Amino acid sequence: MNLMIVEDEIRILNSLVNNIPWERHGIEVVALAENGREALSIVERRMPDIVLLDIEMPEMDGLTLAETVLEREPQTKIIILSGHDDFHYAQRAIGLGVMKYLLKPAGEDEILQTVLEAAEEIRRELSEKHSLTELQRMWSSRLPQLQEEFLRSWITNRYAEWELRKHSGELNLQLQENGRYEVSVCEIDPLSEAEIRFSSADRALLQFSLESIAKECMPPEECRVFNDANGSTVLLFMSQPGESDDSLTKRMNGRISRLLNMVKECLKLTASAGMGTVCSLGEVPHSYQQACRALQERAVYGHEIAIPYLEVRRSEQPVFFDSSFERQLEMAIYTGEGVQASALIDSYVERAFDHADSSELAYEHVLYLSGVFTRMIQSQGWLMQKVLANDYAYFLSLETLVSKSHIVEWAKRVTGHIAAYLENERRSSSHQLVKKIVETVDQMLDDDLSLHSLAERMYVNSSYLSRLFKKETGESFSGYVLSRRMERAKELLLSEAKVYDAANAVGYRDLSYFAKVFRKYWGMAPSDLKK
Repeated sequence: MNLMIVEDEIRILNSLVNNIPWERHGIEVVALAENGREALSIVERRMPDIVLLDIEMPEMDGLTLAETVLEREPQTKIIILSGHDDFHYAQRAIGLGVMKYLLKPAGEDEILQTVLEAAEEIRRELSEKHSLTELQRMWSSRLPQLQEEFLRSWITNRYAEWELRKHSGELNLQLQENGRYEVSVCEIDPLSEAEIRFSSADRALLQFSLESIAKECMPPEECRVFNDANGSTVLLFMSQPGESDDSLTKRMNGRISRLLNMVKECLKLTASAGMGTVCSLGEVPHSYQQACRALQERAVYGHEIAIPYLEVRRSEQPVFFDSSFERQLEMAIYTGEGVQASALIDSYVERAFDHADSSELAYEHVLYLSGVFTRMIQSQGWLMQKVLANDYAYFLSLETLVSKSHIVEWAKRVTGHIAAYLENERRSSSHQLVKKIVETVDQMLDDDLSLHSLAERMYVNSSYLSRLFKKETGESFSGYVLSRRMERAKELLLSEAKVYDAANAVGYRDLSYFAKVFRKYWGMAPSDLKK
């Protein structure tokens, strides 16, 4: 056990260190200090178990030191050795948590015995801390988490049946070896575009809220509630004594319907559930997989429903390739006809889902749509991620589109992204073309600057060039050329250039015509400006 002695009188300090046989009694003096401030810095480094200290010391008194040490290390035992036989000192020391208050001159035997008592109390506290009772308390506090980890491992088929029996008993789950079980998987439905309280970034929070509501409304003796690796809420229903499989399924349906209503009431959002079939203890992972598959059928059946797993033969109708749809959609996007593009999406999805009798076939159509969009974007030489922004993530994981309405909203957003990106590219391209026209005009003020010749030089239609220039600058091409020529002529004349030279510099070979145009533009003759 480690001891630190704090005493400002050197004689007393040496006596305490050298005259008491500390080591013979298992006590090691690890630090000495002559004032409170020095002692505090040493305590932080050496962490003594017991501190024997005087009250009256320079820089920091013993009671202040004791208070500071106990605030930082409350398990430290403090013994006061004081020359003050004052009740208020002793009262304050006890209030601070000091173990013992000894008066000087205390005998060496009394001091040793007090330190040994402190050491014994420390040992007893350590023993209690690690006692069976404390371990049981810690186990109980961890038990719910351990149970959920076991249940997650169970539904993913990580245990043999003998392991299930062994671990469930250890975790106090009391599973019935011959009982019947049924699994349901629940998720919050995709948020609509009108939802402003939450975004896709809140999915984990919403799923946690769903799980919390489920734990509140599901009786623990009937159903275990936990989350799987995807964050979905799993409900493991257990049969009651004498209950038939049909009764178990009926009870589960009732509980899930109530849960979905509570979610809507509490969160003002909808949730859906997939339900597996009734099974034995060892078949629970299979029922869980069925529930997951059933929940995927939201893509066909919609939101806010509990969907049972049905083992039916799926049709294998091919996804129809609709070149007319692709051409019309592309044309609507490229011409900025947003309403028409939305109508085409609605029409395609309606026809696709009329033929889709399972989520697998529905996702075949989603894949086709994603291919149409991908070809449309990449044919322009654009980057998918740059065009699609946040919706790019859906192209990497199309199964996250979990319902018909979700798919329609996504497809319409994608068409909007493509149309917006196309418009930005056109604006950027137009801006660059107009910028080039302006630069060319400034460089060729003394040459032929007809719109037709400039259009030929830039390999574009003259009518298109005229409309584009007007749209970007707000003035006609001829008006802009005239203003630049007149501005340039004015600059030259003011810099003492001759009228003839100024006219030539801005493309006028007929001096009288130049003078006429200049007078009309500036309201004075070129010669008057020079004067």
